[in-house]
Amino acid sequence: MSFDAVKPMPSLQSAMDKAGSAVNLLWSPVATHWEVPVVRPEYVGWAAEQAAWRETVALKDLSHHMNDLFLDGPDAMRLLKDFSANDFVNFEIGRAKQFVPVSAEGNIIVDGILMRNGQESFTLTGVPAAQNWIRYQGEIGRYDVEFRIDPDSDRRKGDPELFRFQVSGPLAIQAIDKAFGGPIPKTKFFHSTPVSLGGRHFRALRHGMAGQPGYEFIGDFKDAAFVKEALMAAGEEFGIVHVGGKAYFTNGIESGWIPTPVPAIFDQDDMRAYREWLPAFGYEGRKPLHGSMYSPDIRDYYLTPYELGYGRSVAFSHDYHGREALERLKDRPHRQRVTFDLDPADVARAMGGEPGYYLSYGRYAVEADGKQVGYGCYTANIAPVGRMLSLGLVAPEHAAPGTPVVFVWGEHPGPGAPADAAAFHRIRATVRPSPYSEVARTSYRQD
Repeated sequence: MSFDAVKPMPSLQSAMDKAGSAVNLLWSPVATHWEVPVVRPEYVGWAAEQAAWRETVALKDLSHHMNDLFLDGPDAMRLLKDFSANDFVNFEIGRAKQFVPVSAEGNIIVDGILMRNGQESFTLTGVPAAQNWIRYQGEIGRYDVEFRIDPDSDRRKGDPELFRFQVSGPLAIQAIDKAFGGPIPKTKFFHSTPVSLGGRHFRALRHGMAGQPGYEFIGDFKDAAFVKEALMAAGEEFGIVHVGGKAYFTNGIESGWIPTPVPAIFDQDDMRAYREWLPAFGYEGRKPLHGSMYSPDIRDYYLTPYELGYGRSVAFSHDYHGREALERLKDRPHRQRVTFDLDPADVARAMGGEPGYYLSYGRYAVEADGKQVGYGCYTANIAPVGRMLSLGLVAPEHAAPGTPVVFVWGEHPGPGAPADAAAFHRIRATVRPSPYSEVARTSYRQD
């Protein structure tokens, strides 16, 4: 191929221009769910794996489905402070944070987990959206920072740099103590401590999912097989279960974590240069929208940190991009994060029988008195409670636990196509707290 024949990759902005709008680009009512690479979908069955983190011990292999961005350099801390709403005053080495970058209007770009590895060294983990935002700002702002990317195992050749094994559940601490021959150093929530096992050295981050206690073990991937085998062997007497990709993707509903909100980058003029920097076929341009809640305005899908439940992470101790907007939003009424508990009989009628395994990230309208008052954005069948639950948002006046609402299940065809009323099923639902898990609501973060 000649040099003249090589064309630059299309940008996200060019893809939006071609589609006519951001919603036109993203809407996909036939979207299929992305599967965890490498990790099996099920080990002992999705329902039993869901039960494990509620009843015994669950091991979740997080090594393959997330992206890591490594930041090193004298300006790394300044860059992170300039473009996130977090408080960095006591951000000591070994501590992690729920990273909260926002647009100038105070809407979230997409969250991630930020770990401080050293004085000038950090790792930002999660989907690529927050990582792309920080890389872009670091490059155009000429911050003295070196970036290194380790993508997920679908896009990487070879092994990941790090293993991540999350061990959680009511018996997790007993299983962990057995694996290490005694208690590991007591660690506060979202803090980590160095540990060793069989001569392998790694870190234990005090963290779990679905509201249950546990640790996330993070280390060099060359030690992954040894560490996983040791944890599984120690947990055998406590009923440890290796969780597959199917069950893993349902666990945030119980702990109240809304995954992968729509990045607030698609409509503002001040974001145009960023959209021109992003590739058309990257995360931002390929994360589909679907469900019964269709709007041609992409802003209707944006969320603020307060709506996501990240208000405790928002700080005003320094200046940063979006701070003024967050200060204005702080005391205004905003939609509340809740769990919608769907009526089992209505679910069975809508789905033509018992649902079995079900998971959707679609946006499903929630109504009261015939008007939309919120939406569900993370819906799954949770076998141990025998219910279909949807994590979502609702107007404050409908947020009290026990409030009856209607959940609209079905797929809107999207831009340019009229919705067929017969394609939607209205399911009775009841508002429940979020987190749904009582452990997550009452004791998860107390230590």
